[in-house]
Amino acid sequence: MNLRGAAVATLRSRRLWLWEIAGAILYGIPVAIRFATKNVSIPILNFPGFWIGHFIPGNFLEKLLVNSFFPGGAGGIAGETFISNFKTGAVRGKTKYFSRLAGALFQTAAWSAFQIWGYLFFVTGPYGGNVFEHPIVFPINFALAVLSIFTPDVVNFFALLLEKAYASLGKLKMTRRRDYLLNTQSKTS
Repeated sequence: MNLRGAAVATLRSRRLWLWEIAGAILYGIPVAIRFATKNVSIPILNFPGFWIGHFIPGNFLEKLLVNSFFPGGAGGIAGETFISNFKTGAVRGKTKYFSRLAGALFQTAAWSAFQIWGYLFFVTGPYGGNVFEHPIVFPINFALAVLSIFTPDVVNFFALLLEKAYASLGKLKMTRRRDYLLNTQSKTS
């Protein structure tokens, strides 16, 4: 498939839009909490609570959780989807992870460009600080984007665990229902 066709097919992918929208919502939750509480610090996510050097922010746990899904994880899915459409087949092994890496880095670069654009306009939030990230944290964003290529695998692992648990609960319910029906039938006969 040509580049244009692969790009169009990628934009039509439900998986891509699920990751993009869900990731953006996850990214927006801490922002909404900051706006609602009018406080830049979120107690649960504010670990370690102080800056380490100039590059690792005090809310590193929040950055780790949020950036693994957006922009990094969603960008990884975009890269994987694009390459699989371009090659007209599922990508596996190194190709899958290199395509995720390229997508994650590209989307993180685009998101960082948006962040620096907003930072330069100094959009203040209700807590008095700039709503957008300071450019000094961009290197950690790119480092987290590199790690986020594994986020889809982790999500798939937990989804499979949930499916197995749900299936076993369904079997458990059916067994109890069958035992109940057998017990009530034996009492009536």
